[in-house]
Amino acid sequence: MPIFAHVMLSLTYITACIVGGAALHRYVGIDLTIAGLIAAAAGLACTQFHAVLTRSSSVKDREERFDTLRNELKNLIKRVEETERRGDELREEFEREIADRRETLVTEMRGLESMISRMSDSFETRLSNVRQSGDMANATGSSALEAVRDALRQNRVDLHLQPIVTLPQRRVRFYEGFTRLRRADGEVIMPGEFLAEAESAGLLGVVDNMLLFRCVQIVRRLSERDRRVGVFCNVAMSSLEDETYFPQFLEFMRENQDLAGAMIFEIGVRNFNNRSNIAARNMSRLAELGFRFSLDKGEGLDFDLPELQSSGVRFVKVSGDRLLSELVPGGQRPVSGIVRSIAPEDVSAVFMRYGVDLIVEKVEDEKSVIELLDFEIPFGQGHVFGAPRPIKGSLLEETAPPPEFIRRVNVGSNMSA
Repeated sequence: MPIFAHVMLSLTYITACIVGGAALHRYVGIDLTIAGLIAAAAGLACTQFHAVLTRSSSVKDREERFDTLRNELKNLIKRVEETERRGDELREEFEREIADRRETLVTEMRGLESMISRMSDSFETRLSNVRQSGDMANATGSSALEAVRDALRQNRVDLHLQPIVTLPQRRVRFYEGFTRLRRADGEVIMPGEFLAEAESAGLLGVVDNMLLFRCVQIVRRLSERDRRVGVFCNVAMSSLEDETYFPQFLEFMRENQDLAGAMIFEIGVRNFNNRSNIAARNMSRLAELGFRFSLDKGEGLDFDLPELQSSGVRFVKVSGDRLLSELVPGGQRPVSGIVRSIAPEDVSAVFMRYGVDLIVEKVEDEKSVIELLDFEIPFGQGHVFGAPRPIKGSLLEETAPPPEFIRRVNVGSNMSA
């Protein structure tokens, strides 16, 4: 009860007692002193009675508050216990997930070491065969080829990624991986500098697959971060035709079959058109695992779409300038089951009818982008969308070849000396 209410009640008690005492003196004839004492005693009694009632009410309120606090404390303790229990569950779940990931990573690295071990043996065998046939002097006499082998020994291998975007949204949907080797001074060794000599030495397939294995690991790391993003990895036709090495590569890809939706093997159009029966058979084996293919360096639109579909080719790349020159009345058209004349704006739809997406590459300016949008090309690639950039930091360290690989490459180098 508010203090003001207590004061008003006290004044009421005092007033009533005074009025009562005056009435006793006036109407009953009691002596004024006696009447005053009676009034004072009555006022004191009323005050005490009021105090007792107030104290009882206050005690009751305090007990109710105490009960409320006690109930809230019990609820709080229950919440804390529930939080601790949930925290323990989350910690156990986190530790279990970390253990599972660690075990998966260890399994992957063991598989990678095993495959690289066999690959290095193949590398050493090739070097030995070349030396015994008398061609080693020519193979090792090339400074570029020596630089390649030295870069592999010292793990100076980089992977550059260039985005492939959807049109017109320009949302990154894929990356194309470019492997680059560096000399000791940091200078990049371009593929054109060593491909011919490596091929003449019979080592191109081995070198190509050394780089491809690292690309596989990069794809795995990227797919863990975003499963919607895929990576195009270039593969030499000699790798697909190498009957000695390809079974090892196929086994490795079978162990990584979960990457089939995120990894696309890229081959040049000319190489695809001139592929051997061995290469065609090995491409079919990869396609059976769910892996897809892309053709780049397209020189026009005269593709055999039924053949592409049956071969597992799902993407075709044509340069922006060449594509625009063909997307006119009378330009090249793909071979398909459509007998009518195909309008330029319908070309992309015809490709998609056979499960093949057009990618316009080497797009360098916004003017070309605007012109291409009229033809509903689904994907674009070029410096206007993003230049190739090297992967650095932790992702590069996670995909570094194991020490056993470096040791074996060194052994192969010593054998060639």
